[in-house]
Amino acid sequence: MPQKILVVDDDKEITRLIEYDLQEEGFSVQTAMTARATLQMVSESRFDMVILDLKLPDQDGREVLRELKQNPDTSFIPILVLSARAGEADRVVCFELGCDDYVVKPFNHRELALRTKAILRRLNPPLDTAGVMTFADLVLDTTRRQIILSGKVLSLTPIEYRLLVFLARRKRVVQSRDILIREVWRQNPNDVENRLVDTHIRRLRKKLGHMDFIIRTRHKKKEERRLRLEGGGQNIKDDDDAICGYFFDPPEEGLVGYSREPVEADEDYEISTDEDSPITEAQYRQ
Repeated sequence: MPQKILVVDDDKEITRLIEYDLQEEGFSVQTAMTARATLQMVSESRFDMVILDLKLPDQDGREVLRELKQNPDTSFIPILVLSARAGEADRVVCFELGCDDYVVKPFNHRELALRTKAILRRLNPPLDTAGVMTFADLVLDTTRRQIILSGKVLSLTPIEYRLLVFLARRKRVVQSRDILIREVWRQNPNDVENRLVDTHIRRLRKKLGHMDFIIRTRHKKKEERRLRLEGGGQNIKDDDDAICGYFFDPPEEGLVGYSREPVEADEDYEISTDEDSPITEAQYRQ
C-alpha cells in the first residue's frame, strides 16, 4: 500500500504541482486548503506525512503544527513546513514546535518530493527484530519499537525513538550533535542547525518524566569556555558551542535516580569521534 501524504496549501497551482510530483514517486496524495480541513482530515484518516504551508486563510499554520504535535494521536506524524519566511527565528520556532523539515518558498518541486522520500525513509526504518533493554523504570523494547515508562507506552515520534535507541546502544559514550545529525537524522551536519538536536533532546527528556536524568549533557571544559568569554564570546548560557554533546547514562542497579547536572569535558566519559563506525540498521536490531 502506498504511503499517504496530506498536502496543505491554499494555492491550487502549488498544490497541483506538489501532488503530481509526489504521485510520480509512488505516494498517495490528498489535499487541504484550510487549517480546519487539515485537522478534520488528520483526525479521520491516517497519514504518513503532512506537508504544511504556514500561510492559511483561516489560521496560522504554526498553530496547526502545534496542535498536531501536542495531540498524542498525531504527534508521531512527520511534518514538512513550507514558508516564504527564510529567517532563522522562523525556522527555530517551527523546529521548536516539532517540524521535521523546513522548506522556503519558492522551491524546486522535484527537490520537495525527494525531501519527502528522505524524511519517510529515515523516520520509518525497518522494525527491530530483537532486544529489550531495561533501565530501572524505563524499558526499550526494540522488538515492538516501544518505549515503556513505569508500565505505560510513551508516545514518541520516530526521530525521538531513534535518538533514544541510538544513545542507549552507546551508553556513557558522548555523541556530538554532528554525529547525531548524521546517524539519527541521516543528514549532512553542515545542512542542519545544531539547535535541531537540542530541541529534540529537550522534548525527549520531557517525555521521559522522572527518568529524564538518563540523557545527560556534556559541556566543554570551564577553562575553554572562560577563554572564549574573555575573547568576546557570547554568554555561556546562550553559547551553542558550550555543549560538547549528549550521552545515555543509565542508573546503577537499584538506583532510582540522581541529579541530571551537565558534566564537564574532563570527567571520565568517552567521547565518540567522527572516525567511529556509524550504527547501521542491523545494529539497531541487535
